[in-house]
Amino acid sequence: MFSHIVIAYDGSSHAKRALDIAIDLASKYSSKLDIVEVVDSTVFSGAGVAPIPADVIESVYNKAKSDIEEAKKLASQKGVNAEGVVLEGDPANAILDYVSKNNADLIITGSRGLSTFKRMLLGSVSTRLVQEAKIPVIVVK
Repeated sequence: MFSHIVIAYDGSSHAKRALDIAIDLASKYSSKLDIVEVVDSTVFSGAGVAPIPADVIESVYNKAKSDIEEAKKLASQKGVNAEGVVLEGDPANAILDYVSKNNADLIITGSRGLSTFKRMLLGSVSTRLVQEAKIPVIVVK
């Protein structure tokens, strides 16, 4: 049913629950599993804000790489071989672009518990994925 699953991962508790489901489905369907984490580089170029030090930016990328390695290890422990990649840019756009270029047929993502006001004002990555993806999206709370 699903031959290529992409899990949007950030190490949060919702993402870890989403990862468990992604691993389970990848195992059941013998699917390729890609774990992606997006570094939101748009926050590094905020107008009127002092430049962010290079060591801070480097630590953000290192955390993302570490998250991916942790997720790949969990998948491996459950018998699923997963690939991992750190993407850069607006998170929803980066994920949508990745799934399109890599012919994925399912996106799994954790939900962030935004308040109704914040969701209306800012939106969320999971909401954008559901609205804009051309493939099924599972959002895990």
